[in-house]
Amino acid sequence: MSDTAPIQHPSWLTTGDFTTADEPLRLFTAWLSEATATEPRDPTAMTLATVDSDGLPNARMVLLKGVDERGFVFYTNMDSKKGQELDAQPQAALVFHWKSVNRQVRVRGSVERVTDAEADAYFASRPKQAQIGAWASKQSAPLETRLAFEKAVAVYAAKYAIGDVPRPPNWSGYRIVPLSIEFWQERPFRLHDRIEFKRDHPSAPWNKTRLYP
Repeated sequence: MSDTAPIQHPSWLTTGDFTTADEPLRLFTAWLSEATATEPRDPTAMTLATVDSDGLPNARMVLLKGVDERGFVFYTNMDSKKGQELDAQPQAALVFHWKSVNRQVRVRGSVERVTDAEADAYFASRPKQAQIGAWASKQSAPLETRLAFEKAVAVYAAKYAIGDVPRPPNWSGYRIVPLSIEFWQERPFRLHDRIEFKRDHPSAPWNKTRLYP
């Protein structure tokens, strides 16, 4: 008989009652793992909401490319509307909606750029055609014709036909550092489960509240 102690899992993992969880990022990782196994496409898709200089909200879908105790990371052209808005007002909200498991996660927090080393490493992992596209696209700027874009792609494809493609200087990542994370689970008759984790600043402890559906 082995004297090795059995692995102890948190009760919310073994019972499925997520409302007993006491740490949101660990819970998010578990939910994302489940959604990855069941969602037919893009379980990392998330709505990113920002505000422009007039305070008017903007929302669009982006892909989560990293999550850890520091926050949620995505990458983009920094000259795009979302990049300009995040640089001017470094606060944002995210929404994940996984229909296959009837779950939703909402995130709100401050925003910071990732390091150059992080951006370089992720850019190097992208397919070469996607790297070429990052150079060719003036994201969010007016495009006169599709042909003009295709010509730009051809120009950069020729320029970087041999060797590695460097990361464009205006292309990097943003990290949403969460101050609140809300988990929503659908239940019959709209008697849903909701819990919200909040903290005053990134190094503060999380406080959990159960919410009416």
